[in-house]
Amino acid sequence: MGVDVTVFASGDSAPQGGRLIPYLDEALRLKKIPAQDAAPYHLKALADVARWAHSDAFDIIHNHDDYWLLPLSDMISAPVLHTLHGRMDLPDIDQAFCSYPHNYFVSISDSQRRPMPQLRWVRTIHHGLDFSSFRFQPKPGEYLAFLGRITVEKRPEWAIQIAKRAGVPLKIAAKIEGRQSQDYFDALVRPHLDGKNIEYVGEISELEKSEFLGNALGLVFPIDWPEPFGLVVVEALACGTPVLARPCGAMPELLEPGVTGFCSWDINVLSEKVADLKSIDRRRCREWVETHFSLKRMTEDYINVYRQLTGIAQTKSYRHRRDILHSVERFADGHSQAQR
Repeated sequence: MGVDVTVFASGDSAPQGGRLIPYLDEALRLKKIPAQDAAPYHLKALADVARWAHSDAFDIIHNHDDYWLLPLSDMISAPVLHTLHGRMDLPDIDQAFCSYPHNYFVSISDSQRRPMPQLRWVRTIHHGLDFSSFRFQPKPGEYLAFLGRITVEKRPEWAIQIAKRAGVPLKIAAKIEGRQSQDYFDALVRPHLDGKNIEYVGEISELEKSEFLGNALGLVFPIDWPEPFGLVVVEALACGTPVLARPCGAMPELLEPGVTGFCSWDINVLSEKVADLKSIDRRRCREWVETHFSLKRMTEDYINVYRQLTGIAQTKSYRHRRDILHSVERFADGHSQAQR
């Protein structure tokens, strides 16, 4: 959309159309020898961004790394926007965010921001999808899908109970990270695996998601925590696959009961609803996502926030190289033919 983007990330990242500045060679979770402490890497990233920011290289800095970049916001002239991706109800976390009351924040759902309403929330911007990565599958499959992490928050054992009570096979595609996750898997998931009715397929790649989700009868999402967003729900709907979920966190914002699936706090009710999944119009699931969760809509929302914050900064006599958003002004205002 005409904005020059610089990405600070691991060297194995592949931003399309932007400049990559790596602050470590590969992503920490992919390293053969896991990092004992991730904090030094966050601080290195902060130092790298600070060095560039002090040279007036950027008109706006968009942070996706939790609270680590907060100190930088008081040291540079460019406005800093923070998109928060985690839960906001953890003990002591408010000490970090409330220490920087003049920062600007974006939530990825309305429910995410409720534990900390005192922050300067600029907007809620739901995630958007690149639909070309998710092929629509008009015919329902014969198995339920679980896609996520092996943790108590995601409750894979409840997905197993739902599938067993409904008499429908379940395929679990999930990553196991760390000793605690492995112990959880060994205690609550492994005893149910039979390779036929309950199957663990392991962690799958982004390229495998479309087939795994699209060929399912439904996605089972029996979460037990205040989910900030739940991207897998939108990904499943993009494939035409309806969702069974507990209405925690952002779920009521992502789903339309009876149209895109079913919600209930009771997993017994969810197991009963498995029989109704074939009655869901899979085309309407896809249309729901195209209407509410497009990549284009998300990008336009962020560009509008960028314009808002750079405008505020300019009124405070902050130094800026240029107005990089001039070229996309008409687009962000709703016009489809922006001039670069």
